Amino acid sequence: MNKTAIEALDTALGGHLIRPDDPQYDRARQVWNGMIDRRPALIARCRGTADVLAAVRFAREHGLPISVRGGGHNVAGTAVGDDAMAIDLSPMRGVVVDADKRLARVQGGALLEDVDRETQVHGLATPMGVVSQTGVAGLCLSGGLGWLRRRYGLTCDNLVRAEVVTGSGEVVYASESENPELLWGLRGGGGNFGVVTTFEFQLHPVGPEVFFTFVAYPAEERKKCYQAYRDFTAKTCDEVSTLVTSMTVPDAPDFPVLEARGKPAIAFLGAYAGAPAEGEEALRPLRTVSEPLFDFSGTMRWTDIQSMLDPGFPQGNLYYWKGRTVTEEALSDEAIERLLEHAAARPSPLTTLVLWHMGGAVARVAEHETAFGGRKAAYLLAAESVWTDHTDDEPNIAWARNAVTDFARYSCGGFYLNYPGFLENQNEITRATFGSKYERLQALKRTWDPDNMFRFNANIPPA
Repeated sequence: MNKTAIEALDTALGGHLIRPDDPQYDRARQVWNGMIDRRPALIARCRGTADVLAAVRFAREHGLPISVRGGGHNVAGTAVGDDAMAIDLSPMRGVVVDADKRLARVQGGALLEDVDRETQVHGLATPMGVVSQTGVAGLCLSGGLGWLRRRYGLTCDNLVRAEVVTGSGEVVYASESENPELLWGLRGGGGNFGVVTTFEFQLHPVGPEVFFTFVAYPAEERKKCYQAYRDFTAKTCDEVSTLVTSMTVPDAPDFPVLEARGKPAIAFLGAYAGAPAEGEEALRPLRTVSEPLFDFSGTMRWTDIQSMLDPGFPQGNLYYWKGRTVTEEALSDEAIERLLEHAAARPSPLTTLVLWHMGGAVARVAEHETAFGGRKAAYLLAAESVWTDHTDDEPNIAWARNAVTDFARYSCGGFYLNYPGFLENQNEITRATFGSKYERLQALKRTWDPDNMFRFNANIPPA
């Protein structure tokens, strides 16, 4: 790269080109996970599709691989790559709602809170994640689990159209009628095929108030709670999307239940996608397992539910998350004993061991209909290591790896690529996750990114 070419790109951008000697550089390359410390060659902070197009064409001309930042929330830090062109979409957070058609057009840098804020004006929502600061793009492209999943599916299931800048420097559209194979790949195949500058999502009637359960029991009741959750998930309706988590109650001044602070616990969290009164009844069994440490359940605003967990996942903490899809046997008596062992061995009070209940609308989509792998899973096991001191890196990473490896005996064969660790053993993980669809994804990659310019992701090399 020569100085003249870089200056020409800077002039062409409506946004801003950040170079390593720029005072903003160190701040601009930071992402949510404090474990990530990478140095892109250039950071193109884009204001729109034209900026993305210019940055991709520059990267292609100068042989730079491309990383893409939506919300910067991916645990593996895929938003930034060493010596790459980092395309930063964070200024592109616009959301436009067509309430009559129940559609939302969402720019590639939008966060969950941006979507919920605009859609809830109309009493609508689309399935998203559970932390409002998560980026829509990364969440959607690798699946998207949230409080509406069993009723309305994954985030990627609700993607109906996308605007994409490809590695060849073209703007194309993906929908059921335009490049449908590309739409298939965007529904769970990760960021392998280009920069998605605009997503269009199907919306559903949700809220503005929803019944939500957040109830915790002492750690001594974990076995009883896991058994109760096994019984509950075996017969609950599709309107109910829940998880069970072994955790430590926050030892924080603003936590309202003083006597519970700092205690190990097990908690149920979940939402009912329907009338709040019906939700209260449907979720009641989770609130009566034993004497709770606390019960914050009640009818709440949807936007409050979506931001409830934000304080537990601040930017700059150290994160290592792994997720594996598992069968019903993950709550067998034998498996519960293993869950108890891993929960007790958590090396950090910020760490959680989570089982997400799957099924419902997620399972009603046939495996071949989208790139997302793991439709038939009963649960998703997520080992979410969170800590704050780099001297504790090794035990926290090892704990998460051990827990997920141990549950391979109950595996459906794949992993959840929004909980990818650091994408170590990447080829093994992606092949296991996509299974028989892997070759189809390789062919799609060959069509849209034959030079593998977009390789900072759960990468699928072109066939």
